[in-house]
Amino acid sequence: MLDHCSISHKGGVVLWSHSFTPEASQITSSSASPVNSLIREALIEGRTAEEKYEKDGYSVKWTFVNELELIFVVAYQRILQLAYVEDLLTAMKALFVKLFEPFLATFVASLHAMNNGKLASSPGQDTTTFWNFARAFDGWDKVFEKLLKGFEDKAALERKSRFKHLTHVEQINTSPPPDDSTLPSESHEVPQDEQQIARNVQALKDRLRGRGGRRGGRGPLRAESGSGRDSTPTSDNESTKRKTKSKTQRKWGNEVPSESDMASLDFSVDKPNSGANGHLSHDLQSLVDEASLGSRTKDGMYEVKDWDFGQKVDHTDHAIARALRPDVTKQSMGSLGSLGSLFARLTGSKVLTEEDLKPVLEGMKQHLMKKNVAKEIADKVCEGVGESLIGKKVGGFQTTSNAVRMALSSSLTRILTPKTSTDLLLSIRTKLSSPLPSSQQRVPYSIVFVGVNGVGKSTNLSKVCFWLIQNGLRVLIAACDTFRSGAVEQLRVHVRNLSMLGVNGVTNSKGRVELYEKGYGKDAAGIAKEAIAYAKDNDFDVVLVDTAGRMQDNEPLMRALAKLVAVNHPDKIIFVGEALVGNEAVDQLTKFDRALRDFSGASAGKSRGIDGMLVTKWDTVDDKVGAALSMTYVTGQPIIFVGCGQTYTDLRQLRVSNVVQAILSD
Repeated sequence: MLDHCSISHKGGVVLWSHSFTPEASQITSSSASPVNSLIREALIEGRTAEEKYEKDGYSVKWTFVNELELIFVVAYQRILQLAYVEDLLTAMKALFVKLFEPFLATFVASLHAMNNGKLASSPGQDTTTFWNFARAFDGWDKVFEKLLKGFEDKAALERKSRFKHLTHVEQINTSPPPDDSTLPSESHEVPQDEQQIARNVQALKDRLRGRGGRRGGRGPLRAESGSGRDSTPTSDNESTKRKTKSKTQRKWGNEVPSESDMASLDFSVDKPNSGANGHLSHDLQSLVDEASLGSRTKDGMYEVKDWDFGQKVDHTDHAIARALRPDVTKQSMGSLGSLGSLFARLTGSKVLTEEDLKPVLEGMKQHLMKKNVAKEIADKVCEGVGESLIGKKVGGFQTTSNAVRMALSSSLTRILTPKTSTDLLLSIRTKLSSPLPSSQQRVPYSIVFVGVNGVGKSTNLSKVCFWLIQNGLRVLIAACDTFRSGAVEQLRVHVRNLSMLGVNGVTNSKGRVELYEKGYGKDAAGIAKEAIAYAKDNDFDVVLVDTAGRMQDNEPLMRALAKLVAVNHPDKIIFVGEALVGNEAVDQLTKFDRALRDFSGASAGKSRGIDGMLVTKWDTVDDKVGAALSMTYVTGQPIIFVGCGQTYTDLRQLRVSNVVQAILSD
């Protein structure tokens, strides 16, 4: 049980303190406080190499953050043997600086400015009133309580395990001696009948059989292993029961399956005899996650949620869990994080040169690559940051930190900021509402989804379809993947599910979405053309074209994809890629975009490239979102959506500031 914890500046300003008992609170507020004695007798006198300081029955331990001139102090009763105090101090230091680094750096810089007379302050004004520490460190109390509870629970478990071990040793020591050492005079004190002796012998046999049976022992032990309960033959009824529990064997034949056999195995179509208890009785809640539903604007438009990287609670819990690991708490954790330690090298008032920035930029490149940014892109980003900093005059830690961070943040923001509109719904409504001659029929808005194999094109196409249905649009899905087995059936199931979900996610929306398919082995470009014509004749608003996955190096398949684009002139070509890829993202996007432009331009005279990206499996990468930076840098096109789950509502929009925040985070 601790008595007192505090965080203060070396100049004497107490940033935060917490006493666990009224008596401790009274003592620490007096001049006889063990913390004050520590400062007077140990810190001021320079005796900081000692492991701990003892005063008036208290033990005091401390640690420093020299970069920010902070002191972390913990006081507890000397009689208590608390082994976790050092780990607690290390974790406190890392978490506190990680959560409040910007404020702390600004605070230290202002103190230096006040001492140098560069920052004017009112006469007699206290620093604690000038800085509102309660508001600046809001939430730290809960974080500290959770961290302390984690260490106390861990220590309690260790004590409990040690106590069990000692109890077990005592029981072994107090157990009766073996048979060969038992005195004959003691045998009559504990009489044993024949049944007890027989049970002991049987137990010994079972124990020996359990030891040697697996190793294939021979001799008497193996001969006796057939005796006892294990060797009792089973009755006919038991054998019959075992036979009935066996798996029913599938019936295989050499004859070609009939249409009825194939129909019985096709679960993607509605069966006439499927009632309320049939396989079509779906649970709507499994198709739509209420927590992931978007919001309605004042105009009634349905908007998907933004992906938020600023969930402070989640990051705090992750940091606490990481701090509780023994391999992390025992090592020296950088108080300013990886980027902060790099920035701290550039201190002092001077003009930055290329030699000064070289180690910092190398560390920055490694940081970006850890965030899943492709190496080629990381090199170019760091090169741009270096060019913007060479020749710039910096002074003091805060100025240097801001200069480097702002340069990197500006570079990332400039790359990620879309050059074209990402409002897909606005583009659709603009085309549908544009005036046409009376003799001309309105053409639906068409979107083609392309990408490599297995990235989730069909699944995320259905999510986009759900978003369009929620905005009152009629959607036709064209099954142009005529190669992969089950591709048409997969889309058929998605259309059936989406037909069950209405505009508000509960009412029937049958008629708002249909599937146009012609089976397998057909020309994808021809099917897409027929689908657009069908949508034009039946008043569909949007056509979503699903294509087969293909590798970027397969020239025949890339020519076929370019033919589909050249023949049908889609309004949008969306590349679907994974968030898990690193350097591969550059290769995929570069070759897809180049092949589409080269081959579609050769056949139609007007080249078309990638118009936007949809990044899937976004929920699997945490803050390693470098694939977004790589993809945007290669094409210059925006990321329209990201997929982050298995339901139709698991679609998100990206904000540039959130992506930059995730990339810069340690």
